Amino acid sequence: MGKIILRLDRVMADRKMSLKELSEIVGVSNVNLSKMKTGKISAIRFSTLEAICEALNCQPGDILEYQPDAPEAESQ
Repeated sequence: MGKIILRLDRVMADRKMSLKELSEIVGVSNVNLSKMKTGKISAIRFSTLEAICEALNCQPGDILEYQPDAPEAESQ
Protein backbone atom coordinates (compact mmCIF):
# COMPACT_ATOMS: atom_id res chain seq x y z
CA MET A 1 0.00 0.00 0.00
CA GLY A 2 1.21 3.50 -0.80
CA LYS A 3 1.31 6.46 1.54
CA ILE A 4 0.18 10.07 1.77
CA ILE A 5 2.94 12.68 1.78
CA LEU A 6 2.28 16.08 3.35
CA ARG A 7 3.64 19.03 1.37
CA LEU A 8 2.59 21.75 3.80
CA ASP A 9 6.16 23.00 4.17
CA ARG A 10 6.47 23.52 0.41
CA VAL A 11 3.17 25.41 0.14
CA MET A 12 4.03 27.57 3.14
CA ALA A 13 7.42 28.41 1.61
CA ASP A 14 5.77 29.29 -1.73
CA ARG A 15 3.40 31.65 0.12
CA LYS A 16 6.20 32.97 2.36
CA MET A 17 4.12 32.21 5.45
CA SER A 18 5.67 31.21 8.76
CA LEU A 19 4.39 28.49 11.04
CA LYS A 20 3.46 31.14 13.62
CA GLU A 21 1.42 33.14 11.08
CA LEU A 22 -0.42 30.07 9.84
CA SER A 23 -1.07 28.92 13.39
CA GLU A 24 -2.66 32.26 14.28
CA ILE A 25 -4.83 32.35 11.15
CA VAL A 26 -5.98 28.72 11.32
CA GLY A 27 -6.32 28.46 15.09
CA VAL A 28 -4.18 25.32 15.38
CA SER A 29 -1.21 25.14 17.73
CA ASN A 30 2.34 25.52 16.46
CA VAL A 31 3.09 22.02 17.75
CA ASN A 32 0.30 20.42 15.73
CA LEU A 33 1.17 22.35 12.57
CA SER A 34 4.81 21.43 13.04
CA LYS A 35 3.87 17.75 13.23
CA MET A 36 1.82 18.19 10.09
CA LYS A 37 4.71 19.94 8.35
CA THR A 38 7.05 17.07 9.13
CA GLY A 39 4.50 14.38 8.25
CA LYS A 40 4.28 13.01 11.79
CA ILE A 41 0.49 12.80 11.88
CA SER A 42 -1.87 9.99 10.94
CA ALA A 43 -5.06 12.01 10.46
CA ILE A 44 -6.32 15.52 9.77
CA ARG A 45 -9.78 16.97 10.30
CA PHE A 46 -11.50 18.31 7.22
CA SER A 47 -12.21 21.56 9.09
CA THR A 48 -8.46 21.97 9.72
CA LEU A 49 -7.64 21.16 6.10
CA GLU A 50 -10.25 23.67 4.92
CA ALA A 51 -8.83 26.39 7.19
CA ILE A 52 -5.28 25.71 5.99
CA CYS A 53 -6.36 25.79 2.33
CA GLU A 54 -8.22 29.06 2.90
CA ALA A 55 -5.24 30.65 4.69
CA LEU A 56 -2.76 29.51 2.03
CA ASN A 57 -5.13 30.02 -0.92
CA CYS A 58 -4.51 26.49 -2.15
CA GLN A 59 -6.26 23.20 -2.87
CA PRO A 60 -6.02 20.05 -0.70
CA GLY A 61 -4.07 18.42 -3.52
CA ASP A 62 -1.38 21.07 -3.12
CA ILE A 63 -0.80 19.88 0.45
CA LEU A 64 -1.51 16.14 0.16
CA GLU A 65 0.20 13.84 -2.30
CA TYR A 66 -0.30 10.10 -2.78
CA GLN A 67 2.89 8.12 -3.28
CA PRO A 68 2.37 4.54 -4.45
CA ASP A 69 4.74 1.80 -3.34
CA ALA A 70 7.63 1.14 -5.67
CA PRO A 71 7.06 -2.00 -7.71
CA GLU A 72 9.04 -4.94 -6.40
CA ALA A 73 11.80 -6.26 -8.63
CA GLU A 74 10.76 -9.48 -10.31
CA SER A 75 12.67 -12.57 -9.24
CA GLN A 76 14.59 -14.27 -12.02
